[in-house]
Amino acid sequence: MPASPVSIERKGRIATIRFDLGDGKNALSRAIMRDLTAAARSFEDDTETSAIVLTGAAAVFTLGFDLREAGIGGLGLAEQRRLQALGPRLCRAWEALEPMTFAAIEGWCVGGGVALVASLDLRIAGAGARFYVPEIERGMNMSWQSVPRLVGLMGPARTKRLTVMAERIDAERGRDWGLVDEVAPAGRAFDAAMAMAERVAALPPVQVRMCKEGVNAASTALNHAVSFMDRDQFALAAQSEDYHEGVGAFLEKRPPRYRGR
Repeated sequence: MPASPVSIERKGRIATIRFDLGDGKNALSRAIMRDLTAAARSFEDDTETSAIVLTGAAAVFTLGFDLREAGIGGLGLAEQRRLQALGPRLCRAWEALEPMTFAAIEGWCVGGGVALVASLDLRIAGAGARFYVPEIERGMNMSWQSVPRLVGLMGPARTKRLTVMAERIDAERGRDWGLVDEVAPAGRAFDAAMAMAERVAALPPVQVRMCKEGVNAASTALNHAVSFMDRDQFALAAQSEDYHEGVGAFLEKRPPRYRGR
């Protein structure tokens, strides 16, 4: 079997998880999503790690979900729901981690990549990073239970600009909006994230975990209640003509023509 493009490196109380397909796209295929979920879950019984840094390729974090796998036509509803559970399961696995989590982001972070980093504790972006959420623009709905997380970080108006209007924002605007916590020089996001991880690793480990759990409980208590249905909304959106037009237009590199059908 070929080696997974997801790797885990541990050094003291800090772990680094890197996913790099080496193709300049770093798309989130279903296989990569499963590997990233498994990587997060591998820390469930870990009592030593205080901080985890997640990073992608040097030039691009991820271009988002691999639309070559978007087709779910012909599948039964149960199978559609099973496949659509991969994204929210990935984000929940990362959100549930007890150690502090840091995303080190260089280049583009698109769609599902934004949903993923929103489930981590802190996001550190290189100066050349760009964020883009094209789901609505491509005839889909927002999924992976990302909306309440984004609203918690940016507020409702900016979440609508990022998601509904599909505005592309750079690292500086991301910091102004609350999506990004720290902007590092281009190419230095990982170094900046590691510096933060080292500060956490020097703190009392159990107290770090207890405090993080309290903050998350206070800030995310209603998140599941207001977003549990979004994978079913995806299945509904996928039945529309506009969904097929959006995905087809993207793959064919042409402007979409939406008709509300």
